[in-house]
Amino acid sequence: MADRDDVCVLLPAYNEAETIESVVRGFRDQGFDNVLVIDGGSTDGTRDLATEAGARIAEQRGSGKGQAVREAVSRHVDAEFVLMADADETYRPDEADRMLEPLFEGRAEHVIGNRFADMQPGAMTRLNQVGNKVINWAFSVIHGHYLTDILSGYRAFTRESFERLSLSSEGFGIETEMAVECVKHGVRTEVVPITYEPRPDESETNLRPFRDGGTIIVTLYRMAKTNNPLFYFGSVGFGTIGVGVALGAFVVYDWVVNSISHEVIAMVGGVAIILGIQLLMFGVLSDMIVTVNREQTRRLEDIAHRLGGQQPPAAGVETDDSVGNAPAEDDAETTVSARDRQS
Repeated sequence: MADRDDVCVLLPAYNEAETIESVVRGFRDQGFDNVLVIDGGSTDGTRDLATEAGARIAEQRGSGKGQAVREAVSRHVDAEFVLMADADETYRPDEADRMLEPLFEGRAEHVIGNRFADMQPGAMTRLNQVGNKVINWAFSVIHGHYLTDILSGYRAFTRESFERLSLSSEGFGIETEMAVECVKHGVRTEVVPITYEPRPDESETNLRPFRDGGTIIVTLYRMAKTNNPLFYFGSVGFGTIGVGVALGAFVVYDWVVNSISHEVIAMVGGVAIILGIQLLMFGVLSDMIVTVNREQTRRLEDIAHRLGGQQPPAAGVETDDSVGNAPAEDDAETTVSARDRQS
């Protein structure tokens, strides 16, 4: 059975001198000898402190957390499992076993730590809590799963499953992108409760709520184009039809009540309605293509596993609550088959 020797603890860091040493020592005290700090160009001595604490250092070539994670896993990680956490003391190293257990037991390939299960006072502002809940709700509507806390930075995953994901995010959208790609590729995902601690007073966050929140929402919608095209094109189609109907209603009203005709507005309204219907039809066709492609991919994977003498894994998403329900406080899980999930 896998153990800590098969795990690389990955800590993306940028100017985390106040906390990096205690975070590295915390994981090493839990028995993790392979601690990798991927540094994004810190100027406050983060790298030196991490080295003294026993971590190995990799200097990031680009910038942004997303780029750091992708570069670290592809170039500097050779372990079978990766435990990813932030370097700001908000996640507890003594909960690492809870994060890794689903991977070690083969229940999941990707694990998300649910910060809302035990959020300590002052760990997250009211604005950020509301923003997180809105983003999680949007994720469930657009991508068909409620994963409770898709923005959590405490993750555990197999390196093999990570390599199956098509990731391109540069910044804080990496967690969102990983969640979408897990649903898209049928990566078995489990959500487990964790404790979320407040940052130390001396440590400054690199998160900008409005800018990064907007980026995350755009990422969710953009990725619906290939994961849920019916929603992507359908939402635009319904919006366009709505504009056309509104313009048409205005034309009819002004013609009936005031005997004034608006030929140009009527034409624009008609064009909007036709365009909206075409977008809806395109969304339906795209959704059919995506569904067929997923089914064919699943069959090919089944054949590949049989040829390799292995049983194909039951792809799906396991969460601690179901779609549309409030986040659960316990470790209950509901398995959703990949072939039953919404496209």
